Formats: sequence, C-alpha cells, structure tokens
Amino acid sequence: MKKFILHTARIFIGLVFLVAGVNGYLVIFGQEPFIANSPEAMKLFEFDYLLIIEKSLEILCAVLLLSNRYIPLALAILAPLITNIFLLHLFVDHSLLPLVTVLVIVYSYMLFHYRRNFRSIFEKKP
Repeated sequence: MKKFILHTARIFIGLVFLVAGVNGYLVIFGQEPFIANSPEAMKLFEFDYLLIIEKSLEILCAVLLLSNRYIPLALAILAPLITNIFLLHLFVDHSLLPLVTVLVIVYSYMLFHYRRNFRSIFEKKP
C-alpha cells in the first residue's frame, strides 16, 4: 500500500508539472494555452527568460519523476518552485489554491519518504 501511494504521488506531481510546463511554453510561443493561467502570475514574468527557465525546470523535473529517475534531485529542484507557487496562490491569486494545497501535501509526503537522501544537507561539517 505504501508503494502504491508513493507511486501515485510521484505520478501526480510529475503530471501536474508536465502539463504546467507545456502550458507555459504555449504562452511563451504566443499561442493560446490549453489551461487558463493566472494573469497575476504572468505579470511576474515580465521577462520571458524567467518563464523559460521555470517552465524548463518544471518539464525536466516532470520527466525525472515520471521516469522514476533521480527523484531526490527532482524534489530538490521543485522545492523553491512549489514554495513560490504556493505563496503566489495564497497571497495574490486564490484561483488554484485547492490544487496547490494538494500539491504541497503530496510533495511533503514524498519529501518525507526521501528524507534520508537530504540528511547530509543538515549535518554540521567540521
């Protein structure tokens, strides 16, 4: 049961970020996105290179999660992105707050499962 929940969480996060990343590239290329995006969030990306970097990282992490490779690396890269997305929807645009809250809970579960991979970050070095 534990493995099923972990795989479901991994696939859920991977699909969310794959769809969000591809949707962002449609915005970059001037096409109509297939999922409505937040106008408040798009105002923050005044320069296209920021959006390109973020969406590229989202797609990269989605591919890593969906292929079940380098999961701790993908979780480490996604940490600031998920934090930023959560804070944006908490304080600026509440439209996707329920989805983002579920995303944070699922991400926290995965982070808890892979906590041993991050222990060395918090060790005091001589």
